[in-house]
Amino acid sequence: MIETFETVAKAVADRSRARILKLLEGGELCVCQITAVLDLAPATVSKHLAALKTAGLVQARRDGKWVFYRRAERELNPYAWRFLALLAASLGDDPTTAEDRRVLAMVNAVPLQVLCDQGRAALGPNARALEATACCGGSS
Repeated sequence: MIETFETVAKAVADRSRARILKLLEGGELCVCQITAVLDLAPATVSKHLAALKTAGLVQARRDGKWVFYRRAERELNPYAWRFLALLAASLGDDPTTAEDRRVLAMVNAVPLQVLCDQGRAALGPNARALEATACCGGSS
């Protein structure tokens, strides 16, 4: 059982994975939406999502060419719910997760097809402002 605990603990302990789980508190997201918010390469985001899925923290569903992720709705790992509850109660006032929520609001305003085709550039002039914020003390 300690191995199962360790899998979840390691998954949640990663900064990017914790950010993904905080984003998913608002509901299901497409991989391209998560990629745009975190400003990471799609392969990197996919790697993080695979680790979260292995830990039983998220579930995926395919809709055509898109893959959507959500927080696990059923107990796939006996420790997952406890970690998700801890994370839900934590980081509420964290500047990085607050910035992620702000960027997600902009990402959600872009049609999914456009976002998947263009990535963060689909945010237009706002993308440059986000990059400046990220390099000068914002989220990264």
